[in-house]
Amino acid sequence: MHTLRQSQLLPTTLDKAWAFVQAPANLDTITPPWLRFEIVSDVPEVMEDGLIIEYRIGLPVLGRRRWVTEIKHIKAPFRFVDEQRLGPYRFWYHHHELREVPGGVLMTDTVRYRLPFGPLGELVHALVIRRTLERIFAHRRHRFTALFPAPSP
Repeated sequence: MHTLRQSQLLPTTLDKAWAFVQAPANLDTITPPWLRFEIVSDVPEVMEDGLIIEYRIGLPVLGRRRWVTEIKHIKAPFRFVDEQRLGPYRFWYHHHELREVPGGVLMTDTVRYRLPFGPLGELVHALVIRRTLERIFAHRRHRFTALFPAPSP
């Protein structure tokens, strides 16, 4: 099992940060263009417990894949989980958390995941997947910085 964790301070209010992350359509805004991300199911304006989202994504080595996630464990405006139901990983559990702190909102993503194919999957993880996920989350960090810029002095 692998874990990827990233935290970022957003200089905004909890309500504004939650308003952004609770809208499934905003996934496209924070996903790198090179992943060719496309939501293919109908999604509501605001996520709900049990929401199933189907999308297509282009992953290095694994190619263009169908991915289905379920949104669960929503505790607005603080946290939710997206869990893979069908997709390229053997296991994918992504916990999103927002917490008010001095200076804004601390947004923390924790992903626990496992690849298929045993030792071969671990080799692909070491060579490609780990760095790809780090690039995806670096892009997300950059997009959130642009979406929630620090106030001018």
